[in-house]
Amino acid sequence: MSVALRGALVGAALALLTAAGCGDGERVDGAPVDPGGEPGGGTLVYALAARPDELDPLLATTRPDQILTRQVHEPLVESLSGPFGDVRGVRGLARSWRPSGDRQIWGFELRPRVRFQDGTPFNSTAVLANVQRWRTLQAGRELLPELVAADAPRPDLVRFILSRPVPDLPRRLATPRLGIVSPAALRPRSGRGAELARTDRSGTGPFEVRERERERVVIARNVAWWGTRADLGPALDQVEFQVVPTDPERLAALRRGTTQVADALPPAAVGEIRGDPLLTFVGGGGEDVVGLERSVRGIDSASAIESLSGVWLTMVGVE
Repeated sequence: MSVALRGALVGAALALLTAAGCGDGERVDGAPVDPGGEPGGGTLVYALAARPDELDPLLATTRPDQILTRQVHEPLVESLSGPFGDVRGVRGLARSWRPSGDRQIWGFELRPRVRFQDGTPFNSTAVLANVQRWRTLQAGRELLPELVAADAPRPDLVRFILSRPVPDLPRRLATPRLGIVSPAALRPRSGRGAELARTDRSGTGPFEVRERERERVVIARNVAWWGTRADLGPALDQVEFQVVPTDPERLAALRRGTTQVADALPPAAVGEIRGDPLLTFVGGGGEDVVGLERSVRGIDSASAIESLSGVWLTMVGVE
C-alpha cells in the first residue's frame, strides 16, 4: 500500500465498553433502522497470531476467539461511544440496572426493539435462556458462581438472584464470554445445559460473520443493528481477520501496509515501530503490544485492548 493511500485511511475505532455503574441510564429508542441508509466505510485488515476457532462466546477463552465473537455477540452490560470523536456514553442491551439494598438481587431494564441477527426478539425470555445456560454449564458457573436464579417480572426487566452480595455484578456481566446469544440457536432453546448449535447470525452485535476460512475470517456490518439508529455506527463495512502466525510476519505485514492492525507483537517490535512515522503501538495485555497504523483511531489504550470488549465504530475510507 502506498504512503498516499495509507494516509487516506481515516481509521477504525475499538471503543472500550465498561460497566457505567447502577441507576437510571439514558434512553435511545428512536425509529426502526433503515437498511438502505448510509453505508459503512471500507475494510479494516487485522492480523491475528492464531486462528479464532470458537464463536460460542461462553467457550471463547483465547484472545483471537474473544476478539472475533465480541463483534457478533454483545454482553448485557456495555457503554458505547459513537464514531468521529463522539464521546457520549450510550448503554447497551441493558439500559439501566439497580441492586437491592443487600446487593443480592439486581434488576436490569432491557433495551426495547432489539432483535438478534436471526430475527428473534431480544427480551427477558432471551436473557433468561442465557442465564439458564450459564447456571447449568461449568463454564458459566465459573464466571458467575453466585448466580442461583433469575426471573422476569415484566418483558423488559430481568432480575438476577444471587447467593451472596455481589457489588460488581454489572462489571462481570460486561465480559465478552457472557455475550447474549439467540435462544433459537440453542439446543435446547430453554438454555438448560444447552450448546450453541448454530453460530450463524446468533448475536445482536454490529457485525455478523460473512466468510470463515482456515486462515481468514470476514465479518460484515449488521445493517439492522440497534446502535445504528443511535448514531453509533458501525462505520466500517467489514473487518477482515487474517491469521499471520509469526511475529516477524505480522510486523512485516503492518510495515507494508497490507494490514492496519497487528495483534500480539513482542516488546522487541517496539523499536521498529517507532522507527516508522506511519506506525504506532499500544499495550496489548501482558508483555505483548498491538501495532497499528497511526490512521487507526480508537485502539489507543492498553485497557481497551486488554478488555477485548468493543465494537468497530469509526469510518475507514479513501478520499
